[in-house]
Amino acid sequence: MKKLYRSERDKKISGLCGGLAEWLGIDSTLIRLVAVIVALCSVGTFILFYLIASLIVPSDRNGGFMDGHHYY
Repeated sequence: MKKLYRSERDKKISGLCGGLAEWLGIDSTLIRLVAVIVALCSVGTFILFYLIASLIVPSDRNGGFMDGHHYY
């Protein structure tokens, strides 16, 4: 089972949308577009949920590499 992490490679603000896109296997632009639309329609409630989720969901410390090695 895959775990949900905030992405270190595909991040604009906190990496939550990038991590969610990797977890779901879809494009992160689609997740970001849906997030913006929901944020505009929810009168700020979504922003509160986004901030809480950004604090709860752990960061991907490996930077996307599964074996923990960084290649430069």
